[in-house]
Order: sequence, then C-alpha cells, then structure tokens
Amino acid sequence: MQDGRAPRIKNRAPAAIQITAEQLLREAQERQESQFRAPKQRVEDFEELHEYRGRKRKEFEERIRRTRGSIKEWLQYANWEASQNEFARSRSVFERALDVDPRSVQLWLSYTEMELKSRNVQHARNLFDRAVTLLPRVDQLWYKYVFLEELLQNVPGARQVFERWMQWEPDDKAWQAYIKLEQRYNELDRASTIYERWIAVRPEPRVWVKWGKFEEERGKLDKAREVFQTALEFFGDDEEQIEKAQAVFGAFAKMETRLKEYERARVIYKFALSRIPRSKSAGLYASYTKFEKQHGTRNTLENTVLGKRRIQYEDELSQDGRNYDVWFDYSRLEEGALRDLKDEGATPEEEESATARVREVYERAVAQVPPGGEKRHWRRYIFLWLNYALFEEIEARDYFRARQIYQTAVNLVPHKQFTFAKLWVMFAKYEVRRLDLAAARKILGTAIGMCPKEALFKGYIELEIELREFDRARTLYEKYIEFDAANSPAWIKFAELESQLQDFDRTRAIFELGISQPSLSMPELLWKAYIDFEIEEGERETARSLYERLVTLSGHVKVWIAYALFEAEPIPIPRTEREDEDEDEDEGAEVRTVPGDPARARAVFERGYKDLKSKGFKSERVALLSVWKNFEQMHGTEADVSKVDGMMPISTKRRHVDPETGETVEDWDIVFADDEREANPTSFKFLQMAHAWKKSQAGKDLGIGGGGRTSVLSGFTAASSKTEDVDASSEMINPYGGDKDD
Repeated sequence: MQDGRAPRIKNRAPAAIQITAEQLLREAQERQESQFRAPKQRVEDFEELHEYRGRKRKEFEERIRRTRGSIKEWLQYANWEASQNEFARSRSVFERALDVDPRSVQLWLSYTEMELKSRNVQHARNLFDRAVTLLPRVDQLWYKYVFLEELLQNVPGARQVFERWMQWEPDDKAWQAYIKLEQRYNELDRASTIYERWIAVRPEPRVWVKWGKFEEERGKLDKAREVFQTALEFFGDDEEQIEKAQAVFGAFAKMETRLKEYERARVIYKFALSRIPRSKSAGLYASYTKFEKQHGTRNTLENTVLGKRRIQYEDELSQDGRNYDVWFDYSRLEEGALRDLKDEGATPEEEESATARVREVYERAVAQVPPGGEKRHWRRYIFLWLNYALFEEIEARDYFRARQIYQTAVNLVPHKQFTFAKLWVMFAKYEVRRLDLAAARKILGTAIGMCPKEALFKGYIELEIELREFDRARTLYEKYIEFDAANSPAWIKFAELESQLQDFDRTRAIFELGISQPSLSMPELLWKAYIDFEIEEGERETARSLYERLVTLSGHVKVWIAYALFEAEPIPIPRTEREDEDEDEDEGAEVRTVPGDPARARAVFERGYKDLKSKGFKSERVALLSVWKNFEQMHGTEADVSKVDGMMPISTKRRHVDPETGETVEDWDIVFADDEREANPTSFKFLQMAHAWKKSQAGKDLGIGGGGRTSVLSGFTAASSKTEDVDASSEMINPYGGDKDD
C-alpha cells in the first residue's frame, strides 16, 4: 500500500460465507449518506416574515444581477413573489423581465398563467392582447387567448380574436380550429364562409375536399356539388393541375357513390382518368377499380382492370424501355381487349379505337431497337415484329400493312452480321397464304443468296415439298449440300426424299456420295441411315458390304456389335420379290422376312473381339463380350455360352510405379485369360492352380465335393478340373459393378 498499488491477495480460497449480488447492492444502498435537506423554517411573527422576505428578495436580486439574461431566474423570482401574494411585486418582476427579452414565449405564458391563477382575468386579457400583437406568428399564444375567451363564454370575443388571427393567414390547424368553434355553437353558415376564406388563402386540394365533406355532412348536397365543381374549374385542364386535383376527383366520386349516384361517380372517374397520365394515376385507378367491383357490371370491371394493368406496364416501361417481356405482355393485353370487344358485339368505332391502341403499342415496342450488333440482343426483339405482322394479318385483316411490316423488319436486321431464318420463312409463308408463290420463292431465294443458313434451306425445301415441287426440292438440296457438304442430316434428308419418290438408284448414289466426303459432322448417322435403307430394301449382301467397309474404316465396338446383330436378325425379302407378292396378295398382308444366320453373327463377334484385342481395348472388349453372351444365351448352346464365359475378364489389383511421384501404387485392372496366357504363361499356370484350389475349397464348404457350382472363371480353371461339370459357374467381379451371374 505504500507505493499506491492495490494490496496483494494472499488467500484466494472462497469465503466460508458467500454473499449475493443482491445483498451487496442492498448494503451499499443502506450505507449511503443521506442527501442534504434544507431545514424547515417557521415564521412566528410579521417581523420574522419581513426579515425572511427581505433576505429572499436580496438573494433573487443578486442572482438576477449576475445572470440578467437567464429567464429561469426571472421566472423563479416572479413566481416566488406571487406565492407570497405580492402580485404587484410579481408583475413588476415580469415587466422587468419583458424589458430584458420581450419575445420569450415562455415568459409571456408564465405571466398570463400567474394572472389567471390569481383570477385577474382582465389583466390576463391585456397580457394576451399585448403578446399576440408583439408575436403574431406564435400560434400557442393565440390558442391560449381563444381558449380564455371561450372559457369565459365570451364567444363574440373569441370570434374577434380568431378574426384578428386569420388576418395573418396562419396554417391549416388555425383555420380548422376557427371552423370547429363555429360548429360547436351551430353557426354552420359562418363555418361555410370561413371555408370560403380559407380556400381564398390556401386553394389546395385537401382544403377543397374538407369543404365539400363539410357541406355534405350538414345536408347541403347541392352546395357540396357546387364546391367540387368550383374546385375542378379552378384547377382547369392543365395536365399538372389536374394531376394535383386527383384527391378532389376521388372525393367527389366517393360522395356521389355514398349518395347512390353511381352513374355520376362513374362519369367523374372516367373524366379524371382520361385526363391524367396513366403512370401517375395509380391511386385513382385503385379507387375506380374498387368502385366498379362494388357497383359496376362485368364489362366496366374488366375495363377498369385493363386500365390498371396499363398503368403498371407503362410504369415498368418508363424505367426500362427495352424490357421486351413487358412489351409482349402489354401487346397481349391490348389484343385480348380487342378480342373481348369483338365477342361482345362492340360498335365499329370501338373496335377501330381498340385496334389503334394495339397498333400504337406495337409501334412503340418495335421502335426500341436493340443496341449493338450482337444477335443475342435481337432474339426477343424480332418476335415483336412477327407478332405485329400476325396481328395485322389475322385480327385486323390488313394484308397490305402486314406485308409492309415484314418488309420493314427484313430491312432492319443487319444480315451481313446475322439473320433470322424464322423472319424470312414466315414472310414467305405469308405470301403463300396470299397465293403469291413467285413472291414467296423470291423472298427465300434472296435470303439464301444474302445470308445462307441451314434453317433457311430447310424452310424453303419444306415449302417446295408441301407444294409437291420435287424438282425444285432436289435443286435446293443440291444447293444445300454445296453450302455445307459436311452436314450429315442434309444428306440423309436428300436420300429420304429420293426414297419416297421410289428412285432407289439416286438414293444409293446420294448415300455413296455422302459417305465419301472427307469430313462429315456425325458420320455415324449417315452410315446408319444408309445401312437401314439397304436392310429395308432387303439387300443383305449390300448391307453386309457396307458393314465391312464401316468396320474397316472405324472399327468401333458399337459397329462390331451392330454388324453381328444384323447377321442374326431377320430382314424383309428384297423389294422385287415383295412387289411380285403384293400383286397376288392383299395390301394388308405382312411382309415376309429372310431369317438371319447365327453362325455368321458368331463369326463377326469373334472377328470383333480379335480386332479390339489387337488394338489393346479392354472396356470395349467387355462390352462386346456382354452382348455376345446375351446373343449366345438366345441363339447358342450351353457350350457356346461357356466359351464366352471363359473369355470374361476378372478385376484384380496391380502394382505399378507412379511416374510422377516414383511411389509404388495399387490400381484395379481388368485381366483377360487369353492375355495372361500369352503374356505370362508361367504365372498363368499358377493362377489356374489357385482358382482350382479355390473351387475345391468352395465345394467342401457347401458339402457337395468338387462338383458343385462355384464361382471360378472357366478361363482360369486348371486342366485337372476339365472332367467336372461344364456348367460350373465362375466367380468374377463385373468391371461395371456387381457380381456377374451365369
């Protein structure tokens, strides 16, 4: 403690008697010293009273002399004098204080309050009069003054005070207070006059609304209508002023609704909505919608909802004019409104007006041309033109205007950078519907010459085929192939056309020309179509030669599998024989087929297996063996199935050195019996003996000796076990997961 530091705590063990936080707080409160309180003084006679008053006045005077500008000291002094019933002295102090700060509202209020407490009403009136004359913009003084006069039942005096106050054009609360005063004493005509003066000072919509409601509540309906009509005349036809007057329109319509004058209310709503911009009349539209839901018909309600949706779309478009999704919704809304009018039997003028509205929306939409030269920005935009043209053709039946729309859209798109085949094709189909084939062909020919595209060729060819112009279709296919010779679907469609026209020599020539191309996109589709065509024609030898060419060219496992299955499956008889039989039999008879040759199929499987083995493919060999096994189960004998089973691989772990890390790692690998026999004959013999031992052990566990069904691969079975049942199964791990069952 000598150096000012806290004492060290030697014993940190918990105390035997614990104390709670609540007890600590209670003891701290009890041990606090009591606050100083001034002693009470008792005055026994007048001499002591005079002495006490003199001492207090001296203290107050000294404090005022030190802090002359402190209103708080003046108020304490004056209130003390008033508490001693020395009102003359208290007034003197207040007057001295007012000389210091005559604009202190608190000082004036305390002065008047002192006079009122002492029941000096006339003094209080004089003070209020002086205060409001000096501070006419302080509403609190006026309110106190008016309250005093009304409290004294001096209503004319209160009215006179209000008149003086109104000359200063106070805020709305003051006018409202004056009106309520007249209403309390049932002077409603005076209140109406005050409203009129209030409007002259502050002609705002809410004041007009309050005046109209006041006249309605007191039963002067004609006067209320006159008020609202005067308000509408005051605001005039200027767009900005009408927008400000929305509250007046709404209140006027609601008053007519309360009076059950629904037609008047509807006319008011429509008058207002026709002059206020759609994007700025959401509140008024909401009121109109509610009104129509309660008192309107189905048609009027639908029109109201349409107007509300229009406002919503206009608001969204004002934020982003290139929001094409909103334009689509907006145009669909207007087209739906037009269709509803037609269904309801509207007049020609109404239909024309609705059509003009739809056209206006489309014109505004197509004017929003996408920025930049990227096609992704135009994808949504171009459909606005297409929908516009379809509307003119189908709904408006203005064919000349529809043609102009298509032509404008075609001229607008930068075809040197990108194009839209749908636009060209729909333009051509429109001309076909107008029975102008020359114009349609000219449009598509111009499109192909200007910006050739696959979809354009397809659309043009489809059009010519529908018109049964097959020579033109052939010419277009030739142009199509010249444009993109690597397009396999184009070759296939060309060949299918010739096949449908029964020109099989041209079909084969097209297929041959197609597969001879140096580069093809998805050549497997073209080969498959060619082979399927020959199979359909019943030409097995031709199809076989195609498969031979394909396996020589590709050698893919799927090709070998398809080739083998083709040899095993039946195909229809040749077309020449089929046509001879059709002359003798009914047309509904089934076509005879030529059965397949399982031996040839088996030979193809063996060739495919050897080819894949020579290339070192393992997963492909497994896939081939799986299909081969299923084939043998359907068409072969048990020996054939066992042979394929013996060729099945097993999954085993192999160790090898990782070239990156240099460490020995273990990986799962697919091991084939014939690969092991050729690569490692010694280890293969050992592997055979291991599998034979495993087989014998499994037989002993089952209690059936060595002749039971085990799960050892027959390809790895030792030579001593050849006398056992050939149906003995072998245990293998399927490289694709799960156990492989026989």
